[in-house]
Amino acid sequence: MTDFFEFEADFVESLRCIPMQVRYKLDTCGIKLKLDHWLAFSQTERQAIVAQPCTTPTQIRECYALIQNLVQQYTGAPASELPVEPEPAWLQGAKVPEALQTKAQGAGVAIAPEQWAGLTPLQRFALLKLSRPSHESRNFLPALREFHLA
Repeated sequence: MTDFFEFEADFVESLRCIPMQVRYKLDTCGIKLKLDHWLAFSQTERQAIVAQPCTTPTQIRECYALIQNLVQQYTGAPASELPVEPEPAWLQGAKVPEALQTKAQGAGVAIAPEQWAGLTPLQRFALLKLSRPSHESRNFLPALREFHLA
């Protein structure tokens, strides 16, 4: 998984922000990585995290170890852990989550169940992250457009 989204284009080359595919990996392996942790890593280390697969149980453990080792190396302490959802909404293609649908409707978009089902798990993850009230949502509408939902 080394796909970047168009709405991330302004920082992908430098990786000065944590891209969605890395955020996906963090949620998959249960790590809360702060931006200052990410920025402490070298460009090569950031690229290694981007390139690290994180799908199978073995890959998830390896990804967890890679990130925690880097955080420990730079800060002297491991990153905080997050609970890992056993059945996260981004892996459920049958029903559009209500909070996401509400956010989309606020942008004048209705997401049909078949559209939601047609998205990749990473696309669904990105929309869910971008639709959270605590997240700066300037990329929400661009993501809807990029995924051909608006």
